[in-house]
Amino acid sequence: LVTKKCRIYAACGVSQTPIKNQTEKEIKFMPNPYLPSWEYIPDGEPRVFGDRVYVYGSHDRVDCEEFCDFKLKVWSAPVNDLSNWTCHGDIFRSKAKPDKQTDTPWTERQLYAPDVVEKDGKYYLYAYLVDSKGCVAVSDRPEGPFKLLSQYKYNIPNHYDNGTFIDPGVLVDDDGRVYVYCGFEGSYMCELNGENMYEVIDGTYQTDIIPVNENEDGFFEACSPRKVGDTYYLIYSPRIGSRLAYATSKSPTGPFTYRGYIVDNGVDYPGGNNHGSICNINGQWYIFYHRMTNGSIMSRRGCVERIEILGDGTIPPVEMTSLGFEEALNPYKQTDADTACVLKDGKQQALITELDAFTRVITNITDGCVMGWKYFDFGEDFTNDEFLFMAKVLPRGCHGTLHICIDTEKNEIGVVEFERDSTVLKTKVKHVTGRHAVYLIAKSHYKGWSACYFENRQLFDLMAFQFCK
Repeated sequence: LVTKKCRIYAACGVSQTPIKNQTEKEIKFMPNPYLPSWEYIPDGEPRVFGDRVYVYGSHDRVDCEEFCDFKLKVWSAPVNDLSNWTCHGDIFRSKAKPDKQTDTPWTERQLYAPDVVEKDGKYYLYAYLVDSKGCVAVSDRPEGPFKLLSQYKYNIPNHYDNGTFIDPGVLVDDDGRVYVYCGFEGSYMCELNGENMYEVIDGTYQTDIIPVNENEDGFFEACSPRKVGDTYYLIYSPRIGSRLAYATSKSPTGPFTYRGYIVDNGVDYPGGNNHGSICNINGQWYIFYHRMTNGSIMSRRGCVERIEILGDGTIPPVEMTSLGFEEALNPYKQTDADTACVLKDGKQQALITELDAFTRVITNITDGCVMGWKYFDFGEDFTNDEFLFMAKVLPRGCHGTLHICIDTEKNEIGVVEFERDSTVLKTKVKHVTGRHAVYLIAKSHYKGWSACYFENRQLFDLMAFQFCK
Protein backbone atom coordinates (compact mmCIF):
# COMPACT_ATOMS: atom_id res chain seq x y z
CA LEU A 1 0.00 0.00 0.00
CA VAL A 2 1.33 3.43 -0.94
CA THR A 3 -0.37 6.19 1.06
CA LYS A 4 -0.64 9.82 0.14
CA LYS A 5 2.48 10.47 2.19
CA CYS A 6 4.31 7.92 -0.01
CA ARG A 7 5.27 5.76 2.93
CA ILE A 8 5.77 2.20 1.68
CA TYR A 9 4.58 -0.75 3.75
CA ALA A 10 5.92 -4.27 3.36
CA ALA A 11 3.56 -6.77 1.82
CA CYS A 12 5.40 -9.56 3.60
CA GLY A 13 8.33 -9.76 5.94
CA VAL A 14 9.39 -9.99 9.53
CA SER A 15 7.06 -7.17 10.47
CA GLN A 16 4.73 -4.94 8.54
CA THR A 17 6.21 -1.60 9.51
CA PRO A 18 7.02 1.34 7.26
CA ILE A 19 10.40 1.63 5.66
CA LYS A 20 12.34 4.44 7.28
CA ASN A 21 12.42 7.86 5.68
CA GLN A 22 15.69 8.49 3.90
CA THR A 23 16.43 11.24 6.38
CA GLU A 24 16.56 8.67 9.18
CA LYS A 25 19.95 6.96 9.53
CA GLU A 26 19.65 3.21 9.10
CA ILE A 27 22.70 1.08 9.77
CA LYS A 28 23.14 -1.60 7.11
CA PHE A 29 25.17 -4.77 7.32
CA MET A 30 26.33 -7.63 5.10
CA PRO A 31 26.06 -11.43 5.42
CA ASN A 32 28.90 -13.90 4.88
CA PRO A 33 30.95 -13.72 2.79
CA TYR A 34 30.88 -10.01 3.49
CA LEU A 35 32.72 -8.73 0.38
CA PRO A 36 31.26 -8.82 -3.14
CA SER A 37 30.85 -12.41 -4.28
CA TRP A 38 33.52 -12.15 -6.99
CA GLU A 39 36.24 -11.12 -4.53
CA TYR A 40 38.61 -13.58 -2.86
CA ILE A 41 40.42 -11.98 0.09
CA PRO A 42 41.77 -14.51 2.62
CA ASP A 43 44.04 -13.90 5.64
CA GLY A 44 42.11 -10.74 6.50
CA GLU A 45 43.69 -8.30 8.96
CA PRO A 46 40.97 -5.85 10.07
CA ARG A 47 41.97 -2.39 11.25
CA VAL A 48 39.86 0.63 12.21
CA PHE A 49 41.43 3.91 11.15
CA GLY A 50 39.29 6.97 11.75
CA ASP A 51 35.67 6.28 10.86
CA ARG A 52 36.37 3.34 8.53
CA VAL A 53 37.29 -0.30 8.93
CA TYR A 54 39.96 -1.60 6.55
CA VAL A 55 40.65 -5.22 5.66
CA TYR A 56 44.13 -6.06 4.40
CA GLY A 57 44.65 -9.58 3.13
CA SER A 58 46.14 -11.92 0.60
CA HIS A 59 44.52 -12.18 -2.83
CA ASP A 60 43.22 -15.46 -4.26
CA ARG A 61 41.50 -16.15 -7.57
CA VAL A 62 38.60 -18.38 -8.49
CA ASP A 63 40.97 -20.74 -10.33
CA CYS A 64 43.95 -20.58 -7.95
CA GLU A 65 46.41 -23.46 -8.21
CA GLU A 66 48.63 -21.96 -5.51
CA PHE A 67 47.99 -19.91 -2.41
CA CYS A 68 47.66 -16.18 -3.19
CA ASP A 69 48.99 -14.22 -6.13
CA PHE A 70 51.29 -11.26 -6.76
CA LYS A 71 49.26 -8.33 -5.49
CA LEU A 72 47.72 -7.04 -2.29
CA LYS A 73 44.35 -5.27 -2.17
CA VAL A 74 42.47 -3.43 0.53
CA TRP A 75 38.75 -2.98 1.09
CA SER A 76 37.13 -0.55 3.50
CA ALA A 77 33.69 0.41 4.79
CA PRO A 78 32.27 3.11 7.08
CA VAL A 79 32.03 1.80 10.62
CA ASN A 80 28.31 2.67 10.60
CA ASP A 81 27.54 1.07 7.22
CA LEU A 82 29.10 -2.36 7.02
CA SER A 83 27.27 -3.17 3.79
CA ASN A 84 29.03 -0.46 1.81
CA TRP A 85 32.48 -1.85 1.00
CA THR A 86 34.87 0.01 -1.28
CA CYS A 87 37.74 -1.62 -3.16
CA HIS A 88 40.86 0.56 -3.19
CA GLY A 89 42.57 -1.55 -5.84
CA ASP A 90 46.10 -2.91 -5.90
CA ILE A 91 48.13 -1.36 -3.10
CA PHE A 92 51.37 -3.35 -3.54
CA ARG A 93 52.72 -5.74 -6.20
CA SER A 94 55.53 -8.28 -6.46
CA LYS A 95 55.26 -8.74 -10.22
CA ALA A 96 55.19 -6.08 -12.91
CA LYS A 97 52.43 -5.78 -15.47
CA PRO A 98 52.28 -3.59 -18.59
CA ASP A 99 50.88 -0.56 -16.80
CA LYS A 100 52.53 -0.97 -13.40
CA GLN A 101 56.03 -1.69 -12.12
CA THR A 102 56.85 -4.18 -9.42
CA ASP A 103 57.27 -2.91 -5.87
CA THR A 104 59.76 -5.69 -5.05
CA PRO A 105 62.58 -5.69 -7.62
CA TRP A 106 64.49 -8.46 -5.79
CA THR A 107 61.76 -11.10 -6.24
CA GLU A 108 58.65 -12.07 -8.21
CA ARG A 109 57.27 -14.53 -5.68
CA GLN A 110 53.73 -14.45 -4.24
CA LEU A 111 52.66 -12.02 -1.55
CA TYR A 112 51.14 -13.58 1.55
CA ALA A 113 49.19 -12.32 4.55
CA PRO A 114 50.12 -8.65 5.11
CA ASP A 115 49.42 -6.36 8.05
CA VAL A 116 49.13 -2.56 8.29
CA VAL A 117 49.62 -0.32 11.33
CA GLU A 118 49.62 3.43 11.91
CA LYS A 119 52.37 5.35 13.66
CA ASP A 120 52.86 9.10 13.82
CA GLY A 121 50.43 9.73 10.97
CA LYS A 122 52.02 7.22 8.60
CA TYR A 123 50.69 3.80 7.60
CA TYR A 124 53.13 0.91 7.36
CA LEU A 125 52.49 -2.27 5.40
CA TYR A 126 54.37 -5.42 6.37
CA ALA A 127 54.58 -7.99 3.57
CA TYR A 128 55.72 -11.59 3.44
CA LEU A 129 57.11 -12.82 0.12
CA VAL A 130 57.39 -16.55 -0.47
CA ASP A 131 60.99 -17.79 -0.04
CA SER A 132 62.22 -14.20 -0.26
CA LYS A 133 63.21 -11.46 2.11
CA GLY A 134 60.19 -9.56 3.41
CA CYS A 135 59.75 -5.82 3.41
CA VAL A 136 57.99 -2.76 4.79
CA ALA A 137 56.13 -0.18 2.69
CA VAL A 138 54.64 3.16 3.69
CA SER A 139 51.76 5.44 2.75
CA ASP A 140 50.18 8.67 3.93
CA ARG A 141 46.74 7.03 3.73
CA PRO A 142 45.41 3.75 5.13
CA GLU A 143 44.13 2.73 1.70
CA GLY A 144 47.54 3.25 0.08
CA PRO A 145 49.00 2.87 -2.43
CA PHE A 146 52.11 1.85 -0.47
CA LYS A 147 55.66 2.57 -1.55
CA LEU A 148 58.59 0.39 -0.63
CA LEU A 149 60.40 1.69 2.43
CA SER A 150 62.95 -1.07 3.01
CA GLN A 151 63.55 -4.75 3.36
CA TYR A 152 63.81 -5.88 6.96
CA LYS A 153 67.20 -5.13 8.53
CA TYR A 154 68.39 -7.47 11.26
CA ASN A 155 71.32 -9.20 12.85
CA ILE A 156 69.81 -12.46 14.03
CA PRO A 157 72.20 -15.43 14.33
CA ASN A 158 71.16 -18.55 12.41
CA HIS A 159 68.12 -16.83 10.94
CA TYR A 160 67.76 -17.38 7.21
CA ASP A 161 66.90 -14.54 4.83
CA ASN A 162 64.50 -16.44 2.58
CA GLY A 163 60.99 -16.59 3.93
CA THR A 164 61.24 -13.87 6.55
CA PHE A 165 59.12 -12.66 8.18
CA ILE A 166 56.36 -15.22 7.65
CA ASP A 167 52.80 -13.86 8.04
CA PRO A 168 53.86 -10.75 9.97
CA GLY A 169 51.48 -9.33 12.57
CA VAL A 170 52.48 -5.97 14.01
CA LEU A 171 51.65 -4.21 17.27
CA VAL A 172 52.28 -0.53 18.01
CA ASP A 173 52.01 -0.36 21.80
CA ASP A 174 50.68 2.57 23.80
CA ASP A 175 54.25 3.72 24.55
CA GLY A 176 55.12 3.81 20.84
CA ARG A 177 57.25 0.66 20.88
CA VAL A 178 56.73 -1.62 17.87
CA TYR A 179 56.69 -5.42 17.85
CA VAL A 180 56.40 -7.90 14.98
CA TYR A 181 55.18 -11.49 15.45
CA CYS A 182 55.79 -14.17 12.80
CA GLY A 183 56.30 -17.83 12.14
CA PHE A 184 55.44 -21.10 10.43
CA GLU A 185 55.45 -24.30 12.48
CA GLY A 186 57.19 -22.25 15.15
CA SER A 187 56.49 -18.73 16.41
CA TYR A 188 58.91 -15.89 16.95
CA MET A 189 58.87 -12.17 17.62
CA CYS A 190 61.15 -9.16 17.90
CA GLU A 191 61.02 -5.44 18.51
CA LEU A 192 61.45 -2.98 15.66
CA ASN A 193 63.11 0.40 15.75
CA GLY A 194 60.16 2.78 15.96
CA GLU A 195 62.15 5.50 14.25
CA ASN A 196 62.39 3.61 10.93
CA MET A 197 59.86 0.72 11.41
CA TYR A 198 61.96 -1.92 9.62
CA GLU A 199 65.12 -2.46 11.68
CA VAL A 200 65.12 -5.24 14.29
CA ILE A 201 66.60 -4.10 17.60
CA ASP A 202 69.50 -6.35 18.56
CA GLY A 203 68.76 -8.74 21.39
CA THR A 204 64.96 -8.61 21.09
CA TYR A 205 64.47 -11.74 18.96
CA GLN A 206 62.57 -14.55 20.73
CA THR A 207 61.46 -17.98 19.54
CA ASP A 208 58.55 -20.20 20.57
CA ILE A 209 56.43 -17.44 22.04
CA ILE A 210 53.61 -19.97 21.61
CA PRO A 211 54.99 -23.18 23.16
CA VAL A 212 55.79 -26.02 20.77
CA ASN A 213 53.75 -29.16 21.51
CA GLU A 214 51.72 -31.82 19.79
CA ASN A 215 48.36 -30.65 21.12
CA GLU A 216 45.79 -28.61 19.24
CA ASP A 217 47.02 -25.41 20.87
CA GLY A 218 50.50 -25.79 19.37
CA PHE A 219 51.45 -23.05 16.91
CA PHE A 220 51.22 -23.52 13.14
CA GLU A 221 51.09 -20.06 11.49
CA ALA A 222 49.14 -16.78 11.10
CA CYS A 223 50.27 -14.50 13.96
CA SER A 224 48.04 -11.51 14.66
CA PRO A 225 48.59 -9.41 17.81
CA ARG A 226 46.03 -7.15 19.47
CA LYS A 227 45.94 -5.24 22.75
CA VAL A 228 42.65 -5.12 24.67
CA GLY A 229 42.85 -3.06 27.85
CA ASP A 230 46.06 -4.17 29.52
CA THR A 231 46.02 -7.65 27.97
CA TYR A 232 47.97 -8.69 24.89
CA TYR A 233 46.26 -11.19 22.58
CA LEU A 234 47.94 -13.30 19.94
CA ILE A 235 45.50 -14.82 17.45
CA TYR A 236 46.97 -17.66 15.39
CA SER A 237 46.30 -20.88 13.54
CA PRO A 238 47.05 -23.94 15.72
CA ARG A 239 48.63 -27.18 14.61
CA ILE A 240 45.43 -29.21 14.38
CA GLY A 241 42.18 -28.46 12.62
CA SER A 242 40.88 -25.40 10.78
CA ARG A 243 40.73 -23.10 13.76
CA LEU A 244 41.81 -19.68 14.92
CA ALA A 245 43.14 -19.94 18.47
CA TYR A 246 44.34 -17.27 20.87
CA ALA A 247 46.82 -16.83 23.69
CA THR A 248 47.19 -13.94 26.13
CA SER A 249 49.90 -12.22 28.13
CA LYS A 250 50.35 -9.17 30.34
CA SER A 251 53.47 -8.24 28.35
CA PRO A 252 53.99 -7.77 24.61
CA THR A 253 57.02 -10.06 24.86
CA GLY A 254 55.17 -12.85 26.67
CA PRO A 255 55.07 -15.44 27.96
CA PHE A 256 51.78 -16.16 26.19
CA THR A 257 49.28 -18.64 27.61
CA TYR A 258 46.89 -20.62 25.42
CA ARG A 259 43.26 -19.70 26.18
CA GLY A 260 41.23 -21.61 23.59
CA TYR A 261 39.98 -21.28 20.03
CA ILE A 262 37.58 -18.69 18.57
CA VAL A 263 36.23 -20.14 15.30
CA ASP A 264 36.66 -23.27 13.19
CA ASN A 265 35.98 -23.07 9.45
CA GLY A 266 35.80 -26.85 9.10
CA VAL A 267 32.78 -27.68 11.25
CA ASP A 268 30.19 -29.33 8.94
CA TYR A 269 31.90 -27.59 6.02
CA PRO A 270 34.90 -28.35 3.76
CA GLY A 271 37.63 -26.80 5.92
CA GLY A 272 41.18 -25.70 5.27
CA ASN A 273 43.74 -23.33 6.69
CA ASN A 274 42.56 -20.32 8.65
CA HIS A 275 43.95 -16.84 9.23
CA GLY A 276 42.42 -13.67 10.60
CA SER A 277 42.05 -11.52 13.69
CA ILE A 278 39.72 -9.71 16.05
CA CYS A 279 38.47 -6.14 15.67
CA ASN A 280 36.18 -3.80 17.61
CA ILE A 281 33.80 -1.91 15.34
CA ASN A 282 31.37 0.52 16.98
CA GLY A 283 31.66 -1.29 20.30
CA GLN A 284 31.04 -4.77 18.85
CA TRP A 285 33.88 -7.31 18.66
CA TYR A 286 34.27 -9.49 15.55
CA ILE A 287 36.51 -12.33 14.42
CA PHE A 288 37.57 -12.11 10.75
CA TYR A 289 38.50 -15.38 9.04
CA HIS A 290 38.06 -17.15 5.69
CA ARG A 291 36.32 -20.20 4.25
CA MET A 292 37.01 -22.44 1.26
CA THR A 293 35.26 -22.43 -2.14
CA ASN A 294 35.57 -23.93 -5.63
CA GLY A 295 36.69 -27.31 -4.34
CA SER A 296 40.07 -25.92 -3.34
CA ILE A 297 41.90 -24.73 -0.24
CA MET A 298 43.42 -22.03 -2.46
CA SER A 299 40.25 -20.15 -3.38
CA ARG A 300 39.18 -18.48 -0.16
CA ARG A 301 36.61 -15.79 0.71
CA GLY A 302 36.52 -13.53 3.74
CA CYS A 303 33.95 -14.06 6.51
CA VAL A 304 33.24 -12.54 9.92
CA GLU A 305 31.40 -13.48 13.13
CA ARG A 306 30.37 -11.53 16.21
CA ILE A 307 32.29 -12.47 19.36
CA GLU A 308 32.43 -11.49 23.04
CA ILE A 309 35.47 -10.76 25.16
CA LEU A 310 34.51 -11.59 28.72
CA GLY A 311 35.68 -9.87 31.89
CA ASP A 312 38.28 -12.57 32.53
CA GLY A 313 39.74 -12.05 29.05
CA THR A 314 38.34 -15.22 27.52
CA ILE A 315 36.62 -15.34 24.13
CA PRO A 316 33.89 -18.01 23.96
CA PRO A 317 34.08 -20.02 20.72
CA VAL A 318 31.55 -19.08 18.05
CA GLU A 319 30.10 -21.20 15.29
CA MET A 320 30.53 -20.47 11.61
CA THR A 321 27.33 -18.86 10.32
CA SER A 322 25.88 -17.11 7.30
CA LEU A 323 25.33 -13.92 9.31
CA GLY A 324 28.48 -11.90 8.73
CA PHE A 325 27.71 -8.44 10.08
CA GLU A 326 23.97 -9.17 10.20
CA GLU A 327 22.19 -9.94 13.45
CA ALA A 328 19.72 -12.10 11.52
CA LEU A 329 18.98 -12.98 7.90
CA ASN A 330 15.68 -12.11 6.24
CA PRO A 331 13.97 -15.30 4.99
CA TYR A 332 11.61 -13.26 2.80
CA LYS A 333 14.47 -11.99 0.66
CA GLN A 334 16.41 -14.12 -1.80
CA THR A 335 19.15 -16.09 -0.06
CA ASP A 336 22.01 -16.91 -2.42
CA ALA A 337 23.30 -20.46 -2.16
CA ASP A 338 26.90 -19.36 -1.68
CA THR A 339 26.14 -18.00 1.80
CA ALA A 340 25.71 -21.57 3.12
CA CYS A 341 27.70 -22.34 6.26
CA VAL A 342 26.86 -26.07 6.37
CA LEU A 343 27.76 -28.47 3.54
CA LYS A 344 27.98 -32.10 4.59
CA ASP A 345 26.98 -35.73 4.09
CA GLY A 346 25.92 -36.86 0.63
CA LYS A 347 27.89 -39.31 -1.50
CA GLN A 348 30.30 -36.57 -2.54
CA GLN A 349 31.42 -33.34 -0.89
CA ALA A 350 29.05 -30.53 -1.83
CA LEU A 351 30.89 -27.39 -2.92
CA ILE A 352 30.26 -23.69 -3.41
CA THR A 353 31.46 -23.08 -6.96
CA GLU A 354 31.68 -20.03 -9.21
CA LEU A 355 30.26 -20.87 -12.63
CA ASP A 356 30.83 -17.37 -14.00
CA ALA A 357 31.16 -13.81 -12.71
CA PHE A 358 27.42 -13.66 -12.03
CA THR A 359 26.63 -17.20 -10.88
CA ARG A 360 27.73 -19.11 -7.76
CA VAL A 361 25.99 -22.32 -6.85
CA ILE A 362 26.18 -25.28 -4.52
CA THR A 363 27.22 -28.18 -6.73
CA ASN A 364 28.04 -31.85 -6.10
CA ILE A 365 24.64 -32.20 -4.45
CA THR A 366 24.13 -35.95 -4.12
CA ASP A 367 21.80 -38.22 -2.17
CA GLY A 368 21.73 -37.22 1.51
CA CYS A 369 23.50 -33.87 1.06
CA VAL A 370 22.76 -31.38 3.85
CA MET A 371 22.99 -27.62 3.15
CA GLY A 372 22.52 -25.12 5.97
CA TRP A 373 22.18 -21.40 6.68
CA LYS A 374 22.28 -19.77 10.14
CA TYR A 375 20.21 -17.79 11.21
CA PHE A 376 16.92 -16.39 9.89
CA ASP A 377 14.41 -14.24 11.76
CA PHE A 378 10.93 -15.22 10.55
CA GLY A 379 9.28 -12.62 12.79
CA GLU A 380 6.34 -13.15 15.14
CA ASP A 381 3.50 -12.49 12.71
CA PHE A 382 1.40 -15.66 12.42
CA THR A 383 -1.42 -15.73 9.88
CA ASN A 384 -3.44 -18.40 8.13
CA ASP A 385 -2.18 -17.29 4.73
CA GLU A 386 -0.11 -19.69 2.64
CA PHE A 387 3.50 -20.02 3.69
CA LEU A 388 5.66 -20.98 0.73
CA PHE A 389 9.21 -22.08 0.01
CA MET A 390 10.77 -21.50 -3.41
CA ALA A 391 14.17 -22.45 -4.76
CA LYS A 392 15.97 -21.80 -8.02
CA VAL A 393 18.04 -24.74 -9.28
CA LEU A 394 20.04 -25.87 -12.29
CA PRO A 395 18.78 -29.33 -13.32
CA ARG A 396 21.11 -32.31 -13.65
CA GLY A 397 18.69 -34.72 -15.30
CA CYS A 398 17.67 -36.40 -12.04
CA HIS A 399 14.56 -36.59 -9.88
CA GLY A 400 14.07 -36.70 -6.15
CA THR A 401 12.96 -34.60 -3.20
CA LEU A 402 14.28 -31.59 -1.33
CA HIS A 403 13.39 -31.54 2.37
CA ILE A 404 13.07 -28.18 4.18
CA CYS A 405 13.98 -28.32 7.87
CA ILE A 406 14.54 -25.82 10.67
CA ASP A 407 16.86 -25.97 13.69
CA THR A 408 17.75 -29.65 13.15
CA GLU A 409 17.96 -31.90 10.14
CA LYS A 410 14.99 -33.91 11.46
CA ASN A 411 12.58 -31.03 12.08
CA GLU A 412 10.93 -31.01 8.66
CA ILE A 413 8.48 -28.25 7.72
CA GLY A 414 7.99 -29.20 4.07
CA VAL A 415 9.18 -31.23 1.10
CA VAL A 416 9.23 -30.52 -2.63
CA GLU A 417 9.86 -32.82 -5.57
CA PHE A 418 12.27 -31.97 -8.35
CA GLU A 419 12.23 -33.45 -11.83
CA ARG A 420 15.01 -33.95 -14.35
CA ASP A 421 14.30 -30.55 -15.95
CA SER A 422 13.15 -28.54 -12.89
CA THR A 423 14.45 -24.97 -12.60
CA VAL A 424 12.11 -23.55 -9.94
CA LEU A 425 10.90 -25.59 -6.96
CA LYS A 426 7.85 -24.45 -4.99
CA THR A 427 5.90 -25.94 -2.11
CA LYS A 428 3.76 -25.05 0.89
CA VAL A 429 5.51 -25.39 4.24
CA LYS A 430 4.45 -25.12 7.87
CA HIS A 431 4.25 -21.62 9.30
CA VAL A 432 7.39 -20.55 11.10
CA THR A 433 8.02 -17.72 13.56
CA GLY A 434 11.12 -16.68 15.47
CA ARG A 435 14.80 -17.29 14.85
CA HIS A 436 15.92 -20.50 13.16
CA ALA A 437 18.61 -22.21 11.15
CA VAL A 438 17.39 -23.57 7.81
CA TYR A 439 18.58 -26.90 6.40
CA LEU A 440 17.87 -28.25 2.91
CA ILE A 441 18.39 -31.98 2.46
CA ALA A 442 18.49 -33.52 -1.01
CA LYS A 443 17.33 -37.08 -1.54
CA SER A 444 17.37 -39.24 -4.64
CA HIS A 445 14.38 -41.22 -5.88
CA TYR A 446 16.58 -43.98 -7.24
CA LYS A 447 15.97 -47.15 -5.25
CA GLY A 448 16.65 -50.84 -5.45
CA TRP A 449 19.10 -52.21 -8.01
CA SER A 450 19.34 -48.89 -9.87
CA ALA A 451 20.47 -46.97 -6.78
CA CYS A 452 24.05 -48.28 -7.04
CA TYR A 453 24.34 -46.74 -10.49
CA PHE A 454 23.09 -43.35 -9.32
CA GLU A 455 24.42 -43.04 -5.74
CA ASN A 456 27.12 -40.59 -6.81
CA ARG A 457 24.94 -38.81 -9.34
CA GLN A 458 24.63 -35.03 -8.94
CA LEU A 459 20.96 -34.26 -8.43
CA PHE A 460 20.90 -30.51 -9.19
CA ASP A 461 22.82 -27.28 -8.49
CA LEU A 462 21.25 -24.87 -6.00
CA MET A 463 21.33 -21.18 -6.90
CA ALA A 464 19.04 -19.47 -4.36
CA PHE A 465 15.90 -19.83 -2.23
CA GLN A 466 13.40 -17.76 -0.26
CA PHE A 467 10.22 -18.03 1.79
CA CYS A 468 7.02 -16.20 0.89
CA LYS A 469 3.78 -15.41 2.72
